[in-house]
Amino acid sequence: MIFDTSVIDHSWTLFLDRDGVINKRLPGDYVKRWEEFEFLPGVLDAMPFFAHRFGKIIVVTNQQGIAKGIYSADELNEIHKKMLAQINARGGRIDLVLFSPHLAADNHPSRKPGIGMALDAKHAFPKIDFARSLMAGDSISDLEFGRAAGMRTAHIATEHKLMPGQSSLADIEVRSLFELAQKLAD
Repeated sequence: MIFDTSVIDHSWTLFLDRDGVINKRLPGDYVKRWEEFEFLPGVLDAMPFFAHRFGKIIVVTNQQGIAKGIYSADELNEIHKKMLAQINARGGRIDLVLFSPHLAADNHPSRKPGIGMALDAKHAFPKIDFARSLMAGDSISDLEFGRAAGMRTAHIATEHKLMPGQSSLADIEVRSLFELAQKLAD
């Protein structure tokens, strides 16, 4: 660990990726309906800890399936509404869900690793301080997003392992959100 996690208090913001961090990633496919959404093990148990520890919790997710016409923004919002209901029912909280509907090839600034969603979160909650933020994600673009915005980063290594030379992108490396909660609780 590169930084002392005991400094994380209610003044901090937790940014979370969705697919591969909160829910199971569908290899070669997209979560298009609620029936395809599956929480990863321990996520619903970790969220109440995060709700207590962090002042704000923001989901930032690339969703190019919208631009590809595979699902609509309304369908995505319905999935997020049900995701939030389950997290809230277990004592967790997510304050804002942001998504980028743009194609990867477009290099749109709102699409991670661009920091457009971080700036949108700060616009919604002006007290967010990126130097007091932690980005937890499973992909290199999540970690690059966090670094570019000036955040600390946690690599959730559910599927993607960091390669030599990429380890400097992550301040913390864990296998799940539940393990991240345990590490922050120590």
